Amino acid sequence: MKRGDVVLVDWPYSDRTGSKLRPAVLVQADFLNGLIDDSILVQITRTRHGIPGTEVALDPAKETSSGLLHSSFVSCANFLTVDSQFIDQTIGYLSVTVLRQIEDCLKTVLEIP
Repeated sequence: MKRGDVVLVDWPYSDRTGSKLRPAVLVQADFLNGLIDDSILVQITRTRHGIPGTEVALDPAKETSSGLLHSSFVSCANFLTVDSQFIDQTIGYLSVTVLRQIEDCLKTVLEIP
């Protein structure tokens, strides 16, 4: 796996009452692959929360390599670090343009200049 891959992962609910298999994007630096067993993911959802600077829209008609079937949003406020063995499968990858938008979004959420 590499940065920008769209994967399916069993994402736990924040209240720990269950989980759901859902898409996510791998956001960690590629140099960490092979050095650590974990992967850092950001959630992809079809629900728009409307908080400025925290979401990146994904249109599968434009991001044809994403593997997504529906218009979705990268929710940069929803992170998960998980052992890579719990990633079900890679379904696609995002363009460099969208990855740059996600980077900007993550900087906003984390208040990184």
